[in-house]
Amino acid sequence: MAKNKWNIKKLAALILALSILLTPIRPIAESGYDLEYFIQIMGLVQQNYVYELREEELLQGAIKGLFDTLDENSQYYTEEEFQDLIDDLSGDFVGIGVYIKEEKGSIIITNPIKGSPADKAGIKPGDQIISVDGKDIKGKSLQEVINLIKGKPNTPVKIGVRRGQKDIYKDMKRAEIKINPVEYEILENKIGYIKISQFNPHTYENVVSALGKLDKENISSIIIDLRDNPGGLLGEVVNMSNLFIPEGPIVHIKYREDVEQTYYSKLKKPKYKLVVLVNENSASASEIFAGAVQDTKVGTILGVPTYGKGTVQQIIPLVKGDGMKLTIAEYQTPNRRNIHNKGIQPDIIVKSKDGDTDQQLQKAIEILSGI
Repeated sequence: MAKNKWNIKKLAALILALSILLTPIRPIAESGYDLEYFIQIMGLVQQNYVYELREEELLQGAIKGLFDTLDENSQYYTEEEFQDLIDDLSGDFVGIGVYIKEEKGSIIITNPIKGSPADKAGIKPGDQIISVDGKDIKGKSLQEVINLIKGKPNTPVKIGVRRGQKDIYKDMKRAEIKINPVEYEILENKIGYIKISQFNPHTYENVVSALGKLDKENISSIIIDLRDNPGGLLGEVVNMSNLFIPEGPIVHIKYREDVEQTYYSKLKKPKYKLVVLVNENSASASEIFAGAVQDTKVGTILGVPTYGKGTVQQIIPLVKGDGMKLTIAEYQTPNRRNIHNKGIQPDIIVKSKDGDTDQQLQKAIEILSGI
């Protein structure tokens, strides 16, 4: 009997414990999914969550959760992250000088900036970042990795990359990176070559400068290399398009509620024979230019299908120094093609580099040489 009595007491205590755990917190009054409902949830979390939680963290988490329901190109930025974004768009920042992207959970280097610490250290396109200063970056977002890499000028940083089956670690110093997104040279058979790495505030003026120097050499055949160009500012690509695209539409921007804006070229007569090089990392503004060239038949698109980003984002600063990037429109090519998630299909398909031979560039030279 004593044993049974002890079991009954034990069971009673267990039931009491369970009743404490399972007793529901006072439910939220029915109010629908509105702002008041959200505020009530916030209050319940603050009053009952077991761990310490700052209101600022809770609010930022809620805002990021809101953006998680939007498309992949819309994003909320904390104050630090937003400043990094502005620095990137301005073309001037402190870091190691690489373009990176997130691909299937990995952070991939698409291109090191010529002359940057990363370039001098031997970082190559396609390298997968695996660590920063010994910290494993697995599971971290693109922005979190960017924040780890950036810092003050002349401070050391150790970057671990995976190249094929080999892990490589490079020591370098952060530096002020001032991006001139345009490189040019004269190739064989008097063919001009212009490489554009991104469309930042310096792109148009540098393309104008490059064309001026090519014009002095009486060069009329030009290769525009947009491979690994992730895009950038709409105004820059529109201005640049006016140098090459014949009079007419460059791009149609379609906002919500059927509001549309079309940007036009005023160029009476194009004077250059063009080949535009693209690859799977050519995105956004790069695709606007490639689409305009293709639709107006002012040049040949060569390479492999592009990324397929057919949307336009607006950068919106907020009062606390934070900010957001919000998708506000879709765009169409002059012939009203929607390329989102489809990309630009090249007129001539040529796969990427094979070893040291740039087959795409070689084919472009052959086309412009009439071979």
